Amino acid sequence: MASQKVHLLRYAKPSSLRRTGVRLIPQVSQALHLELFAVPSKFWRETVSRPTWDEYFMEITHLVAKRSTCLRRQVGAVLVKDRNILATGYNGSPSGVAHCLDVGCLREKLGIPSGERHELCRGLHAEQNAIIQAAKHGTNIDGATLYCTTMPCIICSKMTINAGIKRIVYESGYSDTLAAEMIAESNIVVDLFVPSKQTEDQT
Repeated sequence: MASQKVHLLRYAKPSSLRRTGVRLIPQVSQALHLELFAVPSKFWRETVSRPTWDEYFMEITHLVAKRSTCLRRQVGAVLVKDRNILATGYNGSPSGVAHCLDVGCLREKLGIPSGERHELCRGLHAEQNAIIQAAKHGTNIDGATLYCTTMPCIICSKMTINAGIKRIVYESGYSDTLAAEMIAESNIVVDLFVPSKQTEDQT
């Protein structure tokens, strides 16, 4: 406890010390006081690194994905414009309809491989739900950036193109050649998100 008090007194501001009744040593110069008080902020700058905007929004997509009710994979999507979140979405059944968690996966029952026969599924993809949420609430997403944990499929890609989305940031690929071709034709900027060393250490 004694060492903790010394630490607190050392880095406290002079005004706060006076309010607590602690007497400052007259022999210590004002310059030295300022140097001592600057240590915490300097220490903070050297040891703490803020995430980039891409890291920030990709972290949010992972949180959104945790709401997914899909039995195969959890996907999250976030629509962003001018560094503001416009809408989010995760893959799962429509509102008011039984979740795959409750009734089982139709695609598994029918033996449908990933990336094929998208119409044979009870759920909507994360990107679809994000776009639908924006439309439902009258939010303009023209020119927005789509952050998603997985690269969009062909259906999501076509919706993304027509919604006016200008950039896609994704973390893992998706086996859909046609989707990749159409996205390339649309001139949407596509960036593969690569976590920094700091981001990896925090996961």
